[in-house]
Amino acid sequence: MSKLIAVVGMSGSGKSVVTEYLENNKWKKLYFGGITYKLMDEAGIERTPDGKSEKEFREKLRKENGPECYAKFLEPEIVEAIKDNDVVLDGLYSWYEYKYLIERHPNLKLVCVVTDKKIRYDRVAIRKDRSFDKDAIVYRDLSEIENLYKGGPIAYADYYILNNGTEDDVIERLKEILVEIGE
Repeated sequence: MSKLIAVVGMSGSGKSVVTEYLENNKWKKLYFGGITYKLMDEAGIERTPDGKSEKEFREKLRKENGPECYAKFLEPEIVEAIKDNDVVLDGLYSWYEYKYLIERHPNLKLVCVVTDKKIRYDRVAIRKDRSFDKDAIVYRDLSEIENLYKGGPIAYADYYILNNGTEDDVIERLKEILVEIGE
């Protein structure tokens, strides 16, 4: 049976380090955010550099299709991908998405990457793509917690990776987790 992992955590925690490692080791990556981009392109809506158009579009999608809509939209791709691959889900945010997926995929494991807030904020401020200043990242954190129920999957994760150190430390912990789940 193929393995299915969703990597969760707050912005700047290091989720991409985990997903990129898995993807580079032959896991199929499915990206929740890709749904936003695809549907925005289909609707002819341009992405703004500040991310505001994406945020508004995501909120509209959830309002119109329910808070678990991203999991529903991605479900056919998950079903197809797990036929032949171990799969890593990048971008599962909400408790509703998790509940939807765990009912259909009881082997789903949540791996949460956590990082001290100051370190996260410093990392987000200097990253190349989607950098945010402190006010913007605080606003984003609170919005994701209060409006997307992002805290549920983080609190309920099966495994945790502390990312206050190096990428090598993250990968070592990830390898331990993979052994535990039967990699």
